[in-house]
Amino acid sequence: MKHIRNFCIIAHIDHGKSTLADRLLDFTGSVTEREKQEQLLDSMDLERERGITIKSHAIQMNYTYNGDEYVLNLIDTPGHVDFSYEVSRSIAACEGALLVVDAAQSIQAQTISNLYLALENDLEIIPVLNKVDLPSASPEEVTDDIVDLLGCDATDVIPASAKTGIGIEEILAAVINKIPAPTGKVDAPLRALIFDSVYNPFRGVETFFRVLDGSIKKGQQIKFVNTNKNYSADEVGTLKLKQAPQKEIKTGDVGYLITGIKDAREVKVGDTITDAAKPTTEAVAGFEDVKPMVFAGIYPVDTEDYEELRSCMEKLQLNDASLVFQPESSAALGFGFRCGFLGMLHLEIIQERLEREFDMTVITTVPNVSYHAFTNKEPEVEILVNNPSDLPEPSKLDRVEEPFIKATIITKSDFVGPVMSLCIEKRGEITNQTYLTTERVELTFKMPLAEIVFDFYDRLKTVSKGYASFDYSPLGMQTSKLVKVDVLLNGSNVDALSALLHVDNAYDIGKKMCEKLKELIPRQQFDIPIQAAIGAKIIARETVKALRKDVTAKCYGGDISRKRKLLEKQKKGKKRMRQVGNVEIPQEAFMAVLKLND
Repeated sequence: MKHIRNFCIIAHIDHGKSTLADRLLDFTGSVTEREKQEQLLDSMDLERERGITIKSHAIQMNYTYNGDEYVLNLIDTPGHVDFSYEVSRSIAACEGALLVVDAAQSIQAQTISNLYLALENDLEIIPVLNKVDLPSASPEEVTDDIVDLLGCDATDVIPASAKTGIGIEEILAAVINKIPAPTGKVDAPLRALIFDSVYNPFRGVETFFRVLDGSIKKGQQIKFVNTNKNYSADEVGTLKLKQAPQKEIKTGDVGYLITGIKDAREVKVGDTITDAAKPTTEAVAGFEDVKPMVFAGIYPVDTEDYEELRSCMEKLQLNDASLVFQPESSAALGFGFRCGFLGMLHLEIIQERLEREFDMTVITTVPNVSYHAFTNKEPEVEILVNNPSDLPEPSKLDRVEEPFIKATIITKSDFVGPVMSLCIEKRGEITNQTYLTTERVELTFKMPLAEIVFDFYDRLKTVSKGYASFDYSPLGMQTSKLVKVDVLLNGSNVDALSALLHVDNAYDIGKKMCEKLKELIPRQQFDIPIQAAIGAKIIARETVKALRKDVTAKCYGGDISRKRKLLEKQKKGKKRMRQVGNVEIPQEAFMAVLKLND
């Protein structure tokens, strides 16, 4: 056990985490020349294109240092704020972390939030200054920032370049010398933490775990504590680049487990594996069910594809257990699904994967968050509102609570003004402002989650010229004055465009929605009124004018009554047409509501 080291890499997006992992694998000889490729641990096409880690990966390296053979388990973590629970479980499976900071960009918000997670779990932190070979790098300044943040010595910060391979040997030496070996009771009942799972179509769910106490053997009867289900360990092994089956995985080590489970929802990240015959008395702390933060409707473009979409979503869910969906129907779009996502990036990725992996073109409705509505009759009933149409009538409604978050934004001091005004416009309250250095400011806001769902991240990048980094954590529910704004087209309610908005913003957003729809809805043979309404009260209106044939063209001169007769006849026809006419809404119209400020 004293020759095992478990560590992860913490970094903001684009600070060189995957490249550093590639170099560590090269240096320890874990990959052959044939297997080498950029971003080796990012296996999904999407990850490689966008340069982000979506699914965390684990890999085992063997390294000889001062004549001793060491086993190094690298547990990679996703960098994006949407996947912070997965990051917390990966961190809980380690004893140490490499804190990678880009020498050109300095410390960003996500680095800090993941660093706090690591410190809460008592991890040994090894600071690494990456990309020192860049012409725009300022290593001395950034080293000072890291020293201020961690309270370490400047000599502890390892200068490195993952691209050229500078400093890799020093990093491995630091991992072995500074990160403590795992501690655990070898003879205690089995206790292992699940930090990730992957669906394999041939073998069922592969579960990745870290053994904290005891050991797990092939063929052993095991039990998952939180789901309370028993399985047989058909195969256990270590995670090299390819899986290497073993007879036993001992205390302190990391491995994979195959039990033939076919449903990914049975394997929960953060759950504890124990022996079925002699279960452990204490489960690993910190387990929680992943809660979706953002909800959106996903509908097939063609209603006949509904069943096909269902099977695609089920297959996706096998790969990504944090995707939640349930059937719903909409008057405008037919049958579809109400889906829960961890955040906007997660929503984008799911939509993209549906199109790429399953060839499904889908319509996504306006994302929203889930609210709690309380009725005013005794006893008070709490209703979970994931869709604006679930909101009770205003006469029966007592109050609505919405989720709030604590948002941390780190930006250059030049952009404090624009960032503050953006957050205040989004109903944020500033709670703290700290100057990390003379150039960099950390701002903390309390704001509603619903406000950051739309276009907040894009606009934050715009007002700060790309220099602001953003991270958030949930604060719980608070009462707000919210109203449901409906959109009426030709007098009929389009439920897919309804939104729950704060009273102060309802008029502005209602007006903007009508203007945007006026641009996007094609002209018909009759006038189309577009109205935004709160209950029965119309708050905004635009009209798409009718296309008209010039019926008076054949009247040359003569009495005006001849022209009027033809126009009246046309008017009657238009009126009749309007009563039976249907308005087709293009896909862009549903997405346009997201881009009201463009």
